Amino acid sequence: MDLGPLRDSRDFRLLFASGVVTMFGTFLTLVALPLQMKELTGSYLAVGLVSVAEFVPMVVCGLWGGAIADALDRRKIILYTEIGLCVTVLILTVNALLPDPQVWVLYVVGALTAGLGSLQRPSMEALMPRVVRHDQLGAAAALAGFRWNLGAIVAPGLSGVIAATFGVAAAYGINVVTFLVSLLLLLLVRVPPQSQDAPPASIEALAEGVRYAVRRPDLMGTYLVDIAAMVFAFSTALYPFLADELGVPETVGLFLSASAVGSLIASVTSGWTAHVHRQGLGVIVAAVVWGVAVAVAAVMPTVWGIFACLAVAGAADMISGVFRSTIWNQTIPDELRGRLAGIELLSYTSGPMLGNARAGLMADVGGTRFSLGAGGLLCVGAVAAMAALLPRFRQYDARTDEHALRERARREALSET
Repeated sequence: MDLGPLRDSRDFRLLFASGVVTMFGTFLTLVALPLQMKELTGSYLAVGLVSVAEFVPMVVCGLWGGAIADALDRRKIILYTEIGLCVTVLILTVNALLPDPQVWVLYVVGALTAGLGSLQRPSMEALMPRVVRHDQLGAAAALAGFRWNLGAIVAPGLSGVIAATFGVAAAYGINVVTFLVSLLLLLLVRVPPQSQDAPPASIEALAEGVRYAVRRPDLMGTYLVDIAAMVFAFSTALYPFLADELGVPETVGLFLSASAVGSLIASVTSGWTAHVHRQGLGVIVAAVVWGVAVAVAAVMPTVWGIFACLAVAGAADMISGVFRSTIWNQTIPDELRGRLAGIELLSYTSGPMLGNARAGLMADVGGTRFSLGAGGLLCVGAVAAMAALLPRFRQYDARTDEHALRERARREALSET
């Protein structure tokens, strides 16, 4: 794995460390909140409605967060939303310590947390190219993926142990501490604000970002291929049923972790991606591998065969993410990065949700393995169609693309001044 961004950029090291600390604390709350809801209500529906309460703020604030990321100081947005997230977890802590904790608080704070997190993410994404050298943006994306995947494997288990052993109030309290540590690290980040002539956040500003994306087929390809891959082949909703059919229901956790294991391996060995310049084609190939791996998993007769296929799918998804992030960070103008990050957040969150809905509907028609296999094959077909319809995306080359060359020249001029 290329560690260049960590070696060369003090601000990237601070952001990376802040992300590690915050991620662990966030997993504490992600585990503790539904656990507390279950303890208070004993209702499957009540627990499921937590995600429903989070969805609308996540989508709306993600888009609006992109607009304000281009209009205001991104570093300040990150700091203010981090303070807000800390306050929301503090409210959960106080509520958990009450003799009679209130259920409505969990819904309200869950929605607030999702909204604040979605407001913050576009600014965090847009800030990255300002703290990392142009030629290290792919490596920075791989390091961010490594951090997330390692956390996705380790943090949920530790969070579950803490919440079950010491109680949800202790889990929330530790999360408050992690936010305070993260805030100290973020305060040390020194990044100059973007241009002062940025347009104010508005619906028109959001529309301008959408128009820019639509005018660039190479950029639209990164969104459309990812959405197609997720809608047709994302199938985590099927894993409990698949484990039951194999007669080993306890392996559902193994299936859920397989993708993260594959992604982690891919990120650790991702140094080769720095030598790839046809990132559009790389996204297409990775998405096809993702679909094929899911389709093959449908015919695997053993737990470990399915695990291996899902791990390969996770690795392919990770590589696709590295290439997509590289295209975004190397070609999108600084004044539009926030809004485009908001659009990316929308595609990133909607795809898996629609994919699980698709998986459930197809499973009702033909069963678990039919849904898994047909979804993988449909993914391959949809990605092939996108590749045919978007030749500029398929032919994208960072060495010759006008947007990449313009952005590289702009960054070189800034570094000289």
